[in-house]
Amino acid sequence: MYAPFFGLKQEPFSIAPDPRYLFMSERHREALAHLLYGVKGGGGFVLLTGEIGAGKTTVCRCFLEQIPKRCNVAYVFNPRLTVEELLRSVCDEFGIPNPHQGPGATTVKDWVDALNEFLLRTHAVGQNNVLIIDEAQQLSADVLEQLRLLTNLETNERKLLQIVLIGQPELRQMLARPDLEQLAQRVIARYHLEPLSENETLQYIRHRLAIGGLTTAAPFGREAMQRVHQLSRGVPRRINLLCDRALLGAYATGRNRVDAAIVDKAASEVFDKTPPRRRWRPGRVETLGLGLVGGAALWGLVSWAIDGRTAARPDAASAQAAAMPAASGPAPAASAASAPTAVQAAAAGQTTAAAMIDLKAGLQRMPRDEAGAWRALAPLWKLELGEGEPCRAAQRQQVLCYKASGTLALIRQLDRPAILTLRDDEDRPGYALLTGLNARNATLLLDGTPQSVPLVALAQRWRGEFATLWRAPAGYSQLLVDGSAGPLVDGLAAQLAGLQGEPAPAAPQAYGAALRARVVTFQVAQGLKPDGLAGPTTFMQLNRLVGVDEPRLHTEH
Repeated sequence: MYAPFFGLKQEPFSIAPDPRYLFMSERHREALAHLLYGVKGGGGFVLLTGEIGAGKTTVCRCFLEQIPKRCNVAYVFNPRLTVEELLRSVCDEFGIPNPHQGPGATTVKDWVDALNEFLLRTHAVGQNNVLIIDEAQQLSADVLEQLRLLTNLETNERKLLQIVLIGQPELRQMLARPDLEQLAQRVIARYHLEPLSENETLQYIRHRLAIGGLTTAAPFGREAMQRVHQLSRGVPRRINLLCDRALLGAYATGRNRVDAAIVDKAASEVFDKTPPRRRWRPGRVETLGLGLVGGAALWGLVSWAIDGRTAARPDAASAQAAAMPAASGPAPAASAASAPTAVQAAAAGQTTAAAMIDLKAGLQRMPRDEAGAWRALAPLWKLELGEGEPCRAAQRQQVLCYKASGTLALIRQLDRPAILTLRDDEDRPGYALLTGLNARNATLLLDGTPQSVPLVALAQRWRGEFATLWRAPAGYSQLLVDGSAGPLVDGLAAQLAGLQGEPAPAAPQAYGAALRARVVTFQVAQGLKPDGLAGPTTFMQLNRLVGVDEPRLHTEH
């Protein structure tokens, strides 16, 4: 609902365990290291505990991805079972068939014998076996004792079953009981996952916004993020719930910035209690009193009414989709109350036709030489190009030319004025300067005069050719590939680390597998082709995120 309003490709704070949004803090990495150590430690129990929503399942997923190939894994996620039900579940996970022979029901001994036979057989061919039990604080004392007995099967070198218990803090208290002391003594690795620190919370929010495709200024200021940390106590799931509702609240009131007051109001709705040490100030966001969801619907209707004055129409939407396959924008509600009338649609069609005529006339005023187009773009970059070759003159000022063929979605992602190559009725090229772009219209500078053009009209004249400028870092001359080294590589490594909230790696750095992997991760997060080559588009997005002074596209017109 709110993603396009904030320049996002998707809502970034879903509580679904999407692996693209994985954020491994130092605490999560330590927890993962303990699990991996436990698997290699010769059997027994490994214990991972943490508060609800602290990220235990996230760590477990990473753990599963790094388990050696010759390791069989059984995963039990609903442990509120009897001893026999648990043994049956474990055997099902390992693919062990029902062992019972003859009359009567299957007994606990049947399942234990079958499991022991499986463990011996797989050990003989060099395989290990791991049993993971999630929500283990729900295990009964009888079931825990049975699990301890399963670890009795061993060789001279190791136990044949590794058991990983994942649960809430109560699990630690359970294992401290005198009657479970024998089990507690078999725990070879344990880790309690603490919530995120304030600094990690800020990194977490920025990380999820970046993966969500943020193309504008971050909607959360530092004060708002600090308030999120305070109210969420640094628990990732609570952070997601709070940030999602805060963005919805800001969207509901048409504000592109979330402040601490909005966070407080969101907390009162999400957590169903008044936030501590701060009072909601009347008059700041009164419409939130309607409830954020209701307010969002109201804002959607108001937004549609405003946009309708400039032509919200089906034909424009379909043409826009053809011109911008990867772009997204606020969509009007699909209800009878918000549907355009036939009169409105006819008027919109006339507006589009008129715009096409205006653009056709404007094409006659376009510069036909590319050099003239570069010179028209130069003042936005505060460049003096002189009378020589424009791109060489720009390069001397550490600004490089970039030419490509793509979509408006790519231009929207790069977020900088661009030269569009348009075609007239005789298919002759001309050059228009794109200075603004929103969901329905583009602003073109034709012969020095700005003209708002519906995207449906632009699609008739533009085949995807565009050019722009970008401010190159010192020492840049070509794509960075394996083996590249020097200050440019050191600076790139430092910037990528800084965006993840990590310290800059020690110089000198070489462009190799580790740095290339960071580049790929960054490219995926920014919606670029993940080729691992640090070239113009990668540096353009870096420039935007680290605050390099470059002109931006206007979006309000």
